[in-house]
Amino acid sequence: MALPPLGDTVVVLGLAMLVLLACHRLRVPSIVGFLLTGVVAGPHGLSLVRSVDEVGKLAEVGVVFLLFTIGMEFSLESLLRNRLAVLLGGAVQILGTLAVGALIAWRFGWPVPQAVFAGMLLSLSSTAVVLKLLQQRGEVDAADGRVIFGILILQDLAIVPMIVLAPLLAGTSAGGGGSAGWLLLKSVGALAAVVVGARWVVPALLHQVARTRDRELFLLAVVVLGLGVAWLTAAAGLSLALGAFLAGLMVGQSLYSHQALGSTLPLRDVFMSFFFVSIGMMLNVREAAAQPLTVLALVGGVLVLKALIACAGGVAAGLPLATAAAVGLSLCQIGEFSFILSEVGTAHGLLPGPAHQLFLAVSVLSMMGTPFLLGSRNTLADALARAQLPAWLQRGWVGVGSSAPPSTLRDHLLIIGLGFTGQTVARAAGAAGIPYHAIELNPNTVRAERARGHPVTYGDASQEALLLHAGAQHARVVVIALPDPATVRRVAHAVRSLSPVARIIARTRFVREIGALRDLGADEVIADEHEAAMEALSGALDSYLLSSKVPEDPSGAAHPPLAHRAVPASVLSRLARAGSEPLGGELEIRAVRVCGGSEAAGASLRTLALPERFGVTVLTLWRGLAVVADLDGETELQPDDMLVAVGRRERLGAAEALLGGSACG
Repeated sequence: MALPPLGDTVVVLGLAMLVLLACHRLRVPSIVGFLLTGVVAGPHGLSLVRSVDEVGKLAEVGVVFLLFTIGMEFSLESLLRNRLAVLLGGAVQILGTLAVGALIAWRFGWPVPQAVFAGMLLSLSSTAVVLKLLQQRGEVDAADGRVIFGILILQDLAIVPMIVLAPLLAGTSAGGGGSAGWLLLKSVGALAAVVVGARWVVPALLHQVARTRDRELFLLAVVVLGLGVAWLTAAAGLSLALGAFLAGLMVGQSLYSHQALGSTLPLRDVFMSFFFVSIGMMLNVREAAAQPLTVLALVGGVLVLKALIACAGGVAAGLPLATAAAVGLSLCQIGEFSFILSEVGTAHGLLPGPAHQLFLAVSVLSMMGTPFLLGSRNTLADALARAQLPAWLQRGWVGVGSSAPPSTLRDHLLIIGLGFTGQTVARAAGAAGIPYHAIELNPNTVRAERARGHPVTYGDASQEALLLHAGAQHARVVVIALPDPATVRRVAHAVRSLSPVARIIARTRFVREIGALRDLGADEVIADEHEAAMEALSGALDSYLLSSKVPEDPSGAAHPPLAHRAVPASVLSRLARAGSEPLGGELEIRAVRVCGGSEAAGASLRTLALPERFGVTVLTLWRGLAVVADLDGETELQPDDMLVAVGRRERLGAAEALLGGSACG
């Protein structure tokens, strides 16, 4: 594969850097910046890049790396749990868009073969754009995110029969009478090779490579696996992107998936920039500007048409209307695989030149609008959740039957979301004899939990009717254990509207969500980021305190290691309240002994006023062999107490002088 000259590469990356800097200042998504870079640098813009075809080849590598990393992070079990929504909803989306698009093109005078081909082009959405945005927003595991991901993978599979059908629609041979059967045979062989590789070959290979402890060799092996499997599936007639995804699945099942993912992410980000730039280069701005009303009308029509059909597919698959609408907004653009299919159609006369340019303009503009549509889907979902709609639309349908809690259920624990966190809370509640009820959106989880005798209701917990059905208005505690921040906010607001007295404990991923959730009525918010930080801080404090010099008491016995190998939760809370500055920089932790002849001996912490006078916070103290972690203002210091304090270095020194630590030796 010929590579673009170094000058073109520098132009693309340098211009992209400047455009992204401007986009960052204007709060415009980075994908839009890359597309604009392609428009400006391409042959229809300022013609700053001469090797457009070679840039496009690098763009293919970017798609390969994107799907490769997604495969490593992908959970097949998660996809199977949503197979009804994915298979039924995806089939309605693909076939429905194809049929409606073909009908519209036929009504506008296109011949039937060209009209069907136009419907095929419209039916595919952008895997690269949507999944990158979902990853950036941390919403791949959200209720709608899992369905979106599954439908996109189904679309990637659908490109194979579409490529086979294109020559047949044009009335030409696909390469021999047995070409379709031969393609099917090669595809089955490639998939079988992938299964065998995931089970035996890849784990053994990566184990041998990892034993060398050579990071360069490990990275090379991972890249060869990803590109090699992608090439294998492409040779079998499947798409490069699908092969890369399957390669990622193989690596993701091994013990080395996290290292492989971390090693390839920088490569993915660089090559993905070439992909989006190459898409922008395809747009002929002059031709689009010559017929602006036509282009804008087509873009609007495509977005609305695809959104409505995808939403209908979600409703048909049993999703609540709010979730189905979010899926529709996420899948309403035209995808990158449509570009590949359009090249096949152009070669066979199914897409004339003017129509091809119009298709490119509509596709690129729909991609540019995707970040804004994806960002607004939660607003739409909130509006639909508040609308007065029929119950079957609000809650969706699924073949799990009703699971209403007893009407006499009061003062119970309501658990919303039965992922790992929710199931852990449910098991603990069951073991403690606490009456509880759960709400879960995944129908397979509902079936499995109900088969075990657990009280579970299927549905979207942001719907007031469903919360009433589960007795939220009479619950003592409501635990919201969902991964999607937007859904957590909606549920917290809905629960607080029904019950002003229930204690709401909400789980969220990000610390920045804590304030918003408290404003919506949550009594306690547990942020994954904060918990991880506290665990890391606990380990760091443990290590530093254990490395401190251990004092001896008068009997000659050594004090036990400080902090008992762990810092108490009250100590961590006190440290978190110590100030706005994080531990680090000029802050340090120090153990100081109280000298018998010092001002501090016999004085209370309130009298000493260490925070006010020195900016020093006492975390805990040792008294003989006992630790005193829960300190208050009335705690009196005694000679030979060992204080553990945090503060700036120079202020700790001043406090140590007051305590008489240096005089004690």
